Amino acid sequence: MKRLALLTLGSIFSVAAAAAQETTVTLQLNFGKSSKQAPVRIPLALPANIANPQLTSLALDGQPLPGQLTAPGIVSESTPAAKDAVRRDLHLVVSEIVAGKPMTLTCKIAEAPKEGVKSAESSPTFNWKDVPGEFAELYFKDRPVLRYMYKTYEDSSKDARNKSYKVFHHLYDPDGQRFVTNGGHTDSYSDEKRLVFPHHRGLMFGFNRVSYGKGLTKKADTWHCPKEYVAHVKFLNVEAGPVLGRHRVLLDWVGPDKTTFAQEEREMTVYNVPGGTLVEFATRLKTTGGMVLLDGDPQHAGFQFRAANEVAEKTKAQTYYLRPDGKGKPGETRNWEPKTKQGPVDLPWHGLSFVLGKQRYTVAYLDHPTNPGEKRYSERDYGRFGCYFEYKLTEENPLVLNHRIWLQKGEMTQEQVQALREQFIGQPKINLK
Repeated sequence: MKRLALLTLGSIFSVAAAAAQETTVTLQLNFGKSSKQAPVRIPLALPANIANPQLTSLALDGQPLPGQLTAPGIVSESTPAAKDAVRRDLHLVVSEIVAGKPMTLTCKIAEAPKEGVKSAESSPTFNWKDVPGEFAELYFKDRPVLRYMYKTYEDSSKDARNKSYKVFHHLYDPDGQRFVTNGGHTDSYSDEKRLVFPHHRGLMFGFNRVSYGKGLTKKADTWHCPKEYVAHVKFLNVEAGPVLGRHRVLLDWVGPDKTTFAQEEREMTVYNVPGGTLVEFATRLKTTGGMVLLDGDPQHAGFQFRAANEVAEKTKAQTYYLRPDGKGKPGETRNWEPKTKQGPVDLPWHGLSFVLGKQRYTVAYLDHPTNPGEKRYSERDYGRFGCYFEYKLTEENPLVLNHRIWLQKGEMTQEQVQALREQFIGQPKINLK
């Protein structure tokens, strides 16, 4: 049975179909480190006669568990299956992993819909609700988890433009009671004058120093967007099930000259794991023609998290950062300095602990080793942190970026954050049985 190499994921597992258009896949999973509640993604190449695959059952070491089939994500679609196969990813969450102990995964896949066949995805617990031209919200059952702000761009007034010049994602607290992220006009503070740095919004991605055009003479700022804007074009894919909720959106990066100089596919995935909210960010940015130079400074470029404005206004003295070298003091921040070129770079993970109301939260920012570097980190006591890098975007060299964000109530230890990072980069070794 032919196995096709797939970067960072091991192999695509090609599976033969039974005559009844149903197939059973048996895999052996072997993890390098012990863990709990780890999301697992397995790339599959299914027979072409199962054109619309449905997962009918899934068991790990004989115990049934929820599973979900999805289209390949940005980070898993780099190697397509053969022309006569249907490419899918199988997702599950393993509750308890013992390093070096093989686990047997058995799943049955059939054509959907198929009358009388019970699906392992028949009662999805994630679901999307869309308000066209305004926002799309992801729910876990009836609890809001994530909101995509994509108001149609409008420059009829300063107020209208401020609400629409860039897209971003809001993150709810783990109970779904409030946003923990800042959103300019979109959070509980209606008076913009009270907002501190309203251009920092939620989970966002951009660069404040972009060069494009002939000789790289044209300049753009997709962070502050004084004349530029990042606009929603369309939804490319929307999925929901018992293991994850995901969407991929197509965005235009538009310069001051109204030219779309780059297009982005931005994908956000939320996993069903207990104890908090696990979000995976992936993006593919392409030039629309000619080189684009992405650059910036540590405070206004890259993929970053910004806490709700209440932190800046009321509780920033209680903010502290958790780093690979230890727990920082309240109010203490570290930043890479462009002049001296000194400061934190290439961190495997980064943690922020902040207070909203009477509740303390911790956010872990996880880096993937395939991301381009040098990655330069920054921190602010009002709860904005992340990293940026320089990148030459060409037709042959699009930018692909992958991070995870974990949010939970209370504090975390270095060991807990490190374990999340190891789960992120440590997919199991898989053998087809």
